Amino acid sequence: MDKLNPSESLWTRLKQVDTPTVCNAIEVAQGRRGFNKFTKGTFQSSDPHYGSFVGYARTAKISGRSKPLEPPEKIRAIRMKYFHHMASGTEPKIAVVEDEDFPHCVSAWWGEVHTAVHKGLGVAGAITNGVMRDIGDLEPEFPLIAGSIGPSHAFVRATELATKVNIFGLEIEDGDLLHADRHGALVVPPEVIINLEASIEKLISTEHLILGPAREPNFNIEKLEAAWAQFEKART
Repeated sequence: MDKLNPSESLWTRLKQVDTPTVCNAIEVAQGRRGFNKFTKGTFQSSDPHYGSFVGYARTAKISGRSKPLEPPEKIRAIRMKYFHHMASGTEPKIAVVEDEDFPHCVSAWWGEVHTAVHKGLGVAGAITNGVMRDIGDLEPEFPLIAGSIGPSHAFVRATELATKVNIFGLEIEDGDLLHADRHGALVVPPEVIINLEASIEKLISTEHLILGPAREPNFNIEKLEAAWAQFEKART
């Protein structure tokens, strides 16, 4: 394992824990509070029970609120380049698509067709600040978190590929390692990858100092004070 390639055991562990746990574990790995490479907003989840998904970002931008000025052949050409971009790259991949119309997004790029196509191209899930639709008909086992739900595709088209995007305050570069679930998404800093699995275990162990006593039938304020003292000594 190196700074850019998680071990198999870390991949497995990342899929087992939620994004808030990873967010806290990164601070454990860094030895300080203040990690801020996470989304700052509320998503709609296509499947709140799916759990976590992890992968390398394949970025793009779209627009669709207004009628395009470009000729149809240019729009089709960019769309095909978009699909080629999503089909390439290191797996597992996560499509990260910024809607340039935010916060007034109306055009759903994500629906039954695109979730099926992206999954078929080897994409493991998607993150967008834009719109999704076809709830109930989205491709199974393709997690999607979006800024909103709506009925129309409007004039949606791809505008940029492999560019830096901003999703609810989180800047994401093409190729960044992402962790996401119904809470939102974060970028895993390369420098913490080598210690992240151990940091997750340390975090869970530390939280159990509070959770264990709190769930006992005879828990009271005195036991909380004692447990919290241990917790404070162990936490980041």
